[in-house]
Amino acid sequence: MPADLVMTGAHIWGRCTGAIGIGDGHIVEPQIGPRTEVIDATGMTVVPGFQDAHVHTPFAGLNLLRVWLNDADSREEYLEIIAEHAAAHPEAQWITGGGWSMPQFPGGTPRKEDLDAIVPDRPVFLFNRDVHGAWLNSRALDAAGITAATPDPPDGRIERDPTGEPTGTLHEGAAYWVNEHVVPPPSNSQWEQAILSGQQHLHSLGITAWQDAWVTPATQSAYRALAEDGRLTARVVGALWWDRHRGLEQIDELVARRELAASGFHPTTVKIMIDGVLENYTGALLEPYCDGCGGHTDNSGLAFIDPDLLQAAVTALDAAGFQVHMHAIGDRAVRMALDAVAAARAANGRNDNRHHIAHLQLVHPTDMARFAALGVTANCQMYWASSDDQMRELTIPYLGGERADRQYPFASLSGAGARLAMGSDWSVSTANPLTQIEVGATRVDPGTPDEPAFLPDERITVAAGIDAFTAGSAYVNHDDNGGDMTVGRRADLVLLGADITRGSLAAGRGLSQVPVLMTIAGGAIVHSEL
Repeated sequence: MPADLVMTGAHIWGRCTGAIGIGDGHIVEPQIGPRTEVIDATGMTVVPGFQDAHVHTPFAGLNLLRVWLNDADSREEYLEIIAEHAAAHPEAQWITGGGWSMPQFPGGTPRKEDLDAIVPDRPVFLFNRDVHGAWLNSRALDAAGITAATPDPPDGRIERDPTGEPTGTLHEGAAYWVNEHVVPPPSNSQWEQAILSGQQHLHSLGITAWQDAWVTPATQSAYRALAEDGRLTARVVGALWWDRHRGLEQIDELVARRELAASGFHPTTVKIMIDGVLENYTGALLEPYCDGCGGHTDNSGLAFIDPDLLQAAVTALDAAGFQVHMHAIGDRAVRMALDAVAAARAANGRNDNRHHIAHLQLVHPTDMARFAALGVTANCQMYWASSDDQMRELTIPYLGGERADRQYPFASLSGAGARLAMGSDWSVSTANPLTQIEVGATRVDPGTPDEPAFLPDERITVAAGIDAFTAGSAYVNHDDNGGDMTVGRRADLVLLGADITRGSLAAGRGLSQVPVLMTIAGGAIVHSEL
């Protein structure tokens, strides 16, 4: 039977130069009939639709509609953007958004006085780029009741001056508490618009499916509404947020929420935050942080959940049929996550829940082989594996040489038999899969091509990166109909504007500049530059 659409002359990833057909939403033989649309894709590449295994689409989309600082590179630019937004939205009771970068401020901590000078009349609350801290003005601190007498929460920190006065930066749980209990929440309509805005951006980069790594009841409701009326054109797995201030009693609620699925939206995963990040010294380490001057501190970071509770939680969630998606940055957090899966395996036996650990900035060498042994997928954020000011100024001096040389060990994990998936963590960093694959293959940020490669022994090939961002992520998304372009599979594919199997592109250099000309999800064109 003739195909609805055929692309000819392209390099078909995993095959050779040829043609590929799409019909009735699936990959079909490229048979051309009188009504077949034919695209001459000579010199181009067709790859499977990318799947992002760790992304924050509603929150990124919301920031795109509010204060978006991710594309700015200095304190002065941040302040200009914030002031312009505040002036353009006099009706807004709060100024919210985010995307500021820690290296743009001394010690990684911006101050309230800068915001007070440009927005003195309303509260301002802006998450940083990695969403582990927030920048507030005096009005926002007052609205939250945060003063010199306010104690730090157990899972966070209030940045203070020598007198104890809050300076305007909140870390981890301190920031999350204000966001959840003080900042006015978006409406259902605003969440829907945020997801649609994010979806449009992700489709433009060739992403046809993703796992949302932080699904709240409000964002779940928005996803479900979009799925039911056909506006959700991606396939989405929802990772329901584990409340670290509660215990096993919340599992019944998570089970009930899992029943609120819809075609295209699958809330079948639970996300557990085990630790913070290294840049604010909340990533959980096996040995204490250095002091930046060659000595050591008594701080080994924060574990947001007790190890015994983590093991009990993962065991119970595993028994209930959930996939568990764990955030682990430091080597102690990674070990805790692996120990929790080991406890679940011992109690429940093997199953197909496909648990995974995201970020993996530090993995102790003795834990590498445990990923394959336990069937745990390494959910990698490739873009972070390069040298920049944050790495040089806020990370390496506080890890020390030996640990700093073990960061983002993607090749070592793969070599030890671990299955790799890939996620962007957008809006923490770029959502562009090709940029991330380039960094994975070169260990150099495309924006600073003259920088030396960062720990080049941990590079992976372009082919391994594409496999991780397609088949690997499809695996953790329980999408056995996605991730490749075999005849009969769902037609999720991407047309790239160059043959990435040739020249420097084959080694990863310049991948970030290759345009996405068309994205097809479930047989429907959801993005086109043709």
